[in-house]
Amino acid sequence: MAAGLFWLLNALNKDGYSLNVEYPIQFSFNDSLYVPVTALPRTVRVNVSGDGWNLLRLSWLPFRTEPVSYEVRNPMRASIINTSAMTAALAEQIKHLKVNYVVADTLEMGFDRRITKTIRLVPDSAHIDLLPRYVVSSVINLNPSTITVQGPARLLRGFSDTMLVKIPGRRIADNYDEELPLMALRHPLVQRSSDKVFVSFEVAELLSPIKK
Repeated sequence: MAAGLFWLLNALNKDGYSLNVEYPIQFSFNDSLYVPVTALPRTVRVNVSGDGWNLLRLSWLPFRTEPVSYEVRNPMRASIINTSAMTAALAEQIKHLKVNYVVADTLEMGFDRRITKTIRLVPDSAHIDLLPRYVVSSVINLNPSTITVQGPARLLRGFSDTMLVKIPGRRIADNYDEELPLMALRHPLVQRSSDKVFVSFEVAELLSPIKK
């Protein structure tokens, strides 16, 4: 056992080892103007060489490694990570190892311009299920009456300027005051100013038939 331990320690002190490791990456871009439309990788695979101790530390303790910053200079034209720039950035950060190259896999990326759009909420008054002889006797109040959405321009331009809010409930005969979830426009790339709306209106019974 002592001989084996000595051999292991002696081997770890030697140089000339190489290894592919997953190194954490952090993208730098103006996120107030641009939004990624594809999931950006959290790590990049890089081939490094050096002594056994440093390689062991890098491969076993990746969560303690400071992410390398990669600047996206022109997001609208960027489609892949520049491996030469990434290698240079890694070499600047990993001083104790030699960075040989970045393994060119899963390096695609895509961006779009971030825009904001205001959408007006409209109650679906034609499909409110009331008891016979009952009618909506007031304005249907929505709070908020509009929501704003943020996301990729190509996606948001396809959204309507209005969102129909359906009123759930069957055979309603009392004044209505409910908080309803906004189910439309849910998308992982879209941020909404609100995902709920308060709906209220009054209901009254007709005491005599409506004259035509």
